[in-house]
Amino acid sequence: MTAAADLFELGGKTYRSRLIVGTGKYRDFAQTRAAIDAAGAEIVTVAVRRVNITDPTQENLLDALDLSRITILPNTAGCYTAADAIRTARLAREAGVGSLVKVEVIGDERTLFPDVPATIEAARVLVQEGFTVLPYITDDPVACRRLEEIGCAAVMPLAAPIGSGLGIRNPYNLRIILEQSRVPVIVDAGVGTASDVALAMELGCHAVLLNTAIAGAQDPILMAEAMRLGVEAGRKAFLAGRIPRKLYATASSPVDGLIHEERP
Repeated sequence: MTAAADLFELGGKTYRSRLIVGTGKYRDFAQTRAAIDAAGAEIVTVAVRRVNITDPTQENLLDALDLSRITILPNTAGCYTAADAIRTARLAREAGVGSLVKVEVIGDERTLFPDVPATIEAARVLVQEGFTVLPYITDDPVACRRLEEIGCAAVMPLAAPIGSGLGIRNPYNLRIILEQSRVPVIVDAGVGTASDVALAMELGCHAVLLNTAIAGAQDPILMAEAMRLGVEAGRKAFLAGRIPRKLYATASSPVDGLIHEERP
């Protein structure tokens, strides 16, 4: 399969890149843009409550981004209730950044795990209002199925707690979610380095969303490039199909025609 044929579809649009990056924690907007370029990302998520994208009279992140090639994905980070998430999504749409939204409703301040019932409720209302909803959720197959049933355009199970860098803690749940889902599965949060994103892609996930793993690296631009390559390598390995795991060795070379010692 050629790279051109292996496109990623989300919300009615197609993308070549399967790496979605956040815009928080960078030194300044210039570094943010450089990291996005190095990552090759075509979708960029922005926390509406934390980064200015709604007031054109103030320093605005959107002015620093190449909007001719980037899709802005506003998110509801910082919301702890369904009502706050719904209000934040509406604010982003009124500001003119479209109807694509990542719904994030936090249920616990220490772990930043999602509040599953509140996330489902916020997603249900926003889908009814015409939003293209991408919900951040636990790696719970039942919750992911509920979100797909109410019309979400993708599900975004976490790999590990936000910003933890622990990598994928439960690949078996991700496999179940992948088997049952008819919408894209995007791993969101908890990855720490390029091998983590490669594993997500090898499992068959459709994309990866991350922020801290790049912005918090000692060299964010170099890490952004590493993440891009990790996604590409993992995706190609998934498409190629890995060999089965075996307990015993299998010779790499053919065994036919081997020269055997003559015995009397």
